[in-house]
Amino acid sequence: MAHLPDDMRPATRAEGYTIQARLEAHTAAPLYGWKIAATSTAGQAHINVSGPMAGRILAERVVEDGSSVSLEGNRMRVAEPEFAFRMGTNLPPRRKPYAMDEVMAAVASLYPAIEVPDSRFEDFTVVGEAQLIADNACAHLFMLGAEADDWRTLDLATYPVACSVAGKLERDGLGANVLGDPRLALTWIANELSGLGIGLKAGEVVTTGTCAIPLPISPGDHFTADFGRLGKVGLAFT
Repeated sequence: MAHLPDDMRPATRAEGYTIQARLEAHTAAPLYGWKIAATSTAGQAHINVSGPMAGRILAERVVEDGSSVSLEGNRMRVAEPEFAFRMGTNLPPRRKPYAMDEVMAAVASLYPAIEVPDSRFEDFTVVGEAQLIADNACAHLFMLGAEADDWRTLDLATYPVACSVAGKLERDGLGANVLGDPRLALTWIANELSGLGIGLKAGEVVTTGTCAIPLPISPGDHFTADFGRLGKVGLAFT
């Protein structure tokens, strides 16, 4: 669609989140986790939004490492390498903002991940952040790799990631591309959700946004993201 009908169109971020929340009534499984969209100034400028946005990861949209997935109907056709965290304890909503140290103390584990976003809008760059939030912040498919070892001593802001579309494109990424640091991004979403009266729950996965310029993909492509000692993940596309 070009945009939501006038009488259904959210005018604010809060209204967009209210619409997005209805998605949970249409999934049989518990919420898998959360994503963050537009975590770089370039990404924000590309889709004309003022800042990052939170979206829900539904369990039926999660695929396994090495899977072959269809691009049929996908308008965005990009793959994104991301740092993802699994929560170990709850972070309930509260009036006082969470500090990064508090958020990281609630984390159980870190994973390399891939997101394959998409939008229901014909031109997602012009509809604005309220409608994009209603569209689940462009959440579509998500892949979680194997749990990483010995990651807490690493500086994730300076951590490099190499990604490629086999035979076509190679691109480098960096943790700092995610709101300056994936840990800062996780803190942002904890506070964004807290302001909506939503808490991060133990067991939920949060993927923190692309750490490289999204790589264009087409049917027949194979995308790989190499996180070095943290692991390597990949998806094929049909």
